[in-house]
Amino acid sequence: MNAVMYGAGNIGRGFIGQLFSQSGYEVIFVDVNAEVVERLNIDHEYPIHIISETGNEDIMVKNVRAVNGRDMESVSAEICQADIMATAVGVNVLPRIAGPIAQGLRRRWEAGIVKPLNIIICENLIDANQYLKQLIAKEMSETERILLDERVGFVEASIGRMVPAMTPDMQKGNILRVYVEPFCELPVDRDGFKGEIPTIINMDPSSPFEYFIKRKLYIHNMGHAITAYLGQIMGYKYIWEAIGDTDICRITHAAMFESARALSLECGMELKVIHNYVEDLIIRFGNKQLGDTVERVGRDLPRKLAPNDRLLGAFSLCIRQGVIPRNISIGIHAAMYFKDSTTPEKMLEIDQQGLKESQITISECIAQYV
Repeated sequence: MNAVMYGAGNIGRGFIGQLFSQSGYEVIFVDVNAEVVERLNIDHEYPIHIISETGNEDIMVKNVRAVNGRDMESVSAEICQADIMATAVGVNVLPRIAGPIAQGLRRRWEAGIVKPLNIIICENLIDANQYLKQLIAKEMSETERILLDERVGFVEASIGRMVPAMTPDMQKGNILRVYVEPFCELPVDRDGFKGEIPTIINMDPSSPFEYFIKRKLYIHNMGHAITAYLGQIMGYKYIWEAIGDTDICRITHAAMFESARALSLECGMELKVIHNYVEDLIIRFGNKQLGDTVERVGRDLPRKLAPNDRLLGAFSLCIRQGVIPRNISIGIHAAMYFKDSTTPEKMLEIDQQGLKESQITISECIAQYV
């Protein structure tokens, strides 16, 4: 059995690739990092270092190889023969891989393969399944679009495992080494599959899936981002340092509870269950062993301040459900002053309408804690 993993980054190797391998698949990574591709093809395995406050564990992910994402012939050949596929490339990169995927699917159908191909989409984006499908459909003829509807499953996934950016010291001479937290659950959209749902270790097909994808973006990602933005203001380098600050922890905790209350109302999920999820996240954010940095979690600010992304999306969720997002507002304000190598000096292009509708100003929110 073959699994094509589009993206050999930290999530691709440190989460999805691991699950595919442990489920009996040969994992074929597709990536444009020539050094990573070469090393995967030499070693055919790579180490994962699972780290927690209570102890560490090393495992080897075996039966892997790779192709260069710029080699369209090789990429399409692998997609043609794949039994399952996944993406973990980042939302901004999805438009670049739509063409190669379309070519691989076309080659698959020309070879007479009628078995459905399911693509598990591991990206932080609401309706990522529809977005990727539309991108691929633009590369196809009308006849091919019919086959796309019939034979390709676009499956949203909620990626909860935290994987930090790897430093040379962490790699210990092996560019493939990746650090991860113990959490290793993969909720996916049951309704997105075509044909038989594959058996993959730790994969949990659920329906309806709206709750899981919103929980990840509007609680996990939102809380993580607020921790980073407030952390930079307070001069912290690491996420574990920031969440260890009593004031930052209080605001982040309260912001996630605001989103939790709104999500409970919108999706009909028991509030206690979501509260338990929040409490677990606070503990996981404090995992010192991960070494996750404020800069990594906070970067790519224009995307993270997009209307439906983690901050303004959570804000809007609260407004819809009549929950006052005081603490989320503080996080949005802090985000506008975040600086890293990829972000403008100050974010000025931000939709303030949601803030006005709530009749709460940022300064009024902050005044509660000054």
